Amino acid sequence: MNALVALPVILPLLAGALSLAFWRSSAAQKLLGVFGTLALLVVSVHLLFETWEHDHIVMHMGSWHAPFGIVLVSDMLAAIMVVLTGIIGLATAVYSLSDIGTRHERFGYYPLFHLLLAGVNGAFLTGDIFNLYVWFEVMLVASFALLILGGERAQMEGAIKYVTLNLVSSMLFLTAIGLLYGLTGTLNMADIAVRLAEVEDTGLVTVIAMLFMVSFGIKAAAFPFFFWLPASYHTPKVAVSALFAGMLTKVGVYALYRVFTLIFNQDVDYTHEILLWIAMLTMLTGVLGAAAQFEFRRILSFHIISQIGYMILGLALFTPLAIVGGVFYIMHHIIVKANLFLISGLTYQLKGSHELRELGGLYRSHPMLAVLFMVPALSLAGLPPLSGFFAKFIIIRAGIEVEAWLAVAVALVVGLLTLYSMVKIWNEVFWKAQPAGFGQTPTPVRPLFWMWPPIVGLALMTVMIGLYGQPIFEMAELSAEQLLDTSRYIEAVLGADYVESLQEMRR
Repeated sequence: MNALVALPVILPLLAGALSLAFWRSSAAQKLLGVFGTLALLVVSVHLLFETWEHDHIVMHMGSWHAPFGIVLVSDMLAAIMVVLTGIIGLATAVYSLSDIGTRHERFGYYPLFHLLLAGVNGAFLTGDIFNLYVWFEVMLVASFALLILGGERAQMEGAIKYVTLNLVSSMLFLTAIGLLYGLTGTLNMADIAVRLAEVEDTGLVTVIAMLFMVSFGIKAAAFPFFFWLPASYHTPKVAVSALFAGMLTKVGVYALYRVFTLIFNQDVDYTHEILLWIAMLTMLTGVLGAAAQFEFRRILSFHIISQIGYMILGLALFTPLAIVGGVFYIMHHIIVKANLFLISGLTYQLKGSHELRELGGLYRSHPMLAVLFMVPALSLAGLPPLSGFFAKFIIIRAGIEVEAWLAVAVALVVGLLTLYSMVKIWNEVFWKAQPAGFGQTPTPVRPLFWMWPPIVGLALMTVMIGLYGQPIFEMAELSAEQLLDTSRYIEAVLGADYVESLQEMRR
């Protein structure tokens, strides 16, 4: 059963290698894209249920037990994130059948697509801080290549900003790892948590924590390091944008949750107070940036930033209910945001533009698309009974319980401004009449049929999470319990005997 933990990483790597082997066959690469991600989703769901039953699943690579060998660890949060990767991967693969042409396939779209999924899942499942860095670099290489696929000027400009700031993040990350290793003598995250509790120089520990916070904050596009995201996410093919919007920044958020619950929990009053201000400023800057935009994907890109603020707020409040809300919010947002980007791509195929001023009339010509847009749009704004309402409600209630009134006020205001942005898109794209001289697009080279199933499927998931959210809440609740009770993770990875012997040695 333990080998199951490795499959979400192995399957995308295998699919990517086979895509390279069949690089001359467009049909083979498309089949590998769809069935490879379908297999990933099936394995991920199986891993989720096994993790729910057994609390933690740990695989010691090469039979070298932790902390001396590399481990893969599936707790509830990691398993949830891997399932979401499978869902978004499959949706993107199906959507790509209509969105990605032969030219992009020849440039290596499908191998890079699978490599990115492997990097994302590797980051979620690793129990080793250095291997987290390695998987981040795998993601950076694959995402940069996907970002510049096609070689258009706007893509290059966005990619330079993207890769430059992410390289700075990687440099800070590696520096922090080196300092942490020098302080503890280990790279295993569970072992670091045990040894760091014994370190007397708490000031140095806090400095290292700040390095990790900045590094992961850049990856998550948190304030003030968010500007690379709206400069780049609107430039590649829509399938790539949707995959990025759904998963990439969430890896940074996941890393923040993992490190600031398991490792850096000694000075919560200081570190999480900083996270609280980062969360509020991230929400505000993101939503204000979105309000000023009139390009479909740029609005959505800025809203990624504002919604990241809600996720960080759940971690910053650091109560069981707040962590539940943060995890619930991550699950809701990944599905909703990826779907909105997919809808923007279908809109572009129908009208030939992403500029709101050039769009209009889609409610009359494509009423089903208008309804499908309203579902994730209203969910993003937090209207009941959709998934976003419950995600926001849990976090705001957690803020009220600890009397974080400013954070609660910011969260409510940002929700209203998010609704404004979504209504603006609705009015401009769907409700108003088509402006004269625009909207005359040639017949698409590829049929648009395959764009519809992922959009419909993700919209139905959003509705179902809202109407039948109890299982999702229970998964988030178990995730919060595991994150806050670090002894369960530590004993699962290291074993109770090792922890006891280490503590005995230090007495």
